Amino acid sequence: MGKKNADEMLFWTKDEFMTFTEAMKDRPVSYTVFMTMYYTGIREGELLALTPADIDLDKQTLTVNKSYQRLNGQDIVTTPKTPKSNRIIPIPTGLCDCLREYMSQCYELQPTDRLFPYTKSFLYHEMEYGCKASGVKKIRVHDIRHSHASLLVEMGFSPLLIAERLGHEKVQTTMETYSHLYPNKQIEVANQLDELIP
Repeated sequence: MGKKNADEMLFWTKDEFMTFTEAMKDRPVSYTVFMTMYYTGIREGELLALTPADIDLDKQTLTVNKSYQRLNGQDIVTTPKTPKSNRIIPIPTGLCDCLREYMSQCYELQPTDRLFPYTKSFLYHEMEYGCKASGVKKIRVHDIRHSHASLLVEMGFSPLLIAERLGHEKVQTTMETYSHLYPNKQIEVANQLDELIP
């Protein structure tokens, strides 16, 4: 990713995301898709490969162990991008409620069925619709992953934790990708050290 891409990276603030999802409330599939992406930071292919068996509502976890893509008109499910991409992500109660509601409305949903039997072009189309309807700035679907990461940076979580959650092979990747979100933390360090000086 590196510095060059960091300049191009766009993300939504929590408020922008809330405005966006408000406009998606009457589209249950899209609403659930974007809630899942924003609160887990999973990649598009990982999202589209999810099955009910990957969601543990009791333990409040989401397991990532495969990725979906459409090649030459065929639905292909493969192993994830890297070994570290295999991960179990703890998820908030609000997302559990959202997923529970969504799954209860899916007709005869089997444990191994794809939870979101759509393609990436569906995601792009819905994203475009939501941006227009809500008036929030247009970002790429992949930028929802960056939005999740920036939210975690803002909340004060360590690069190591963020790397594990995003499934990055190295913490260095996380640092290089999101370092520009950390500068304000330096001032915080100085301020907190100030408080220690009598």
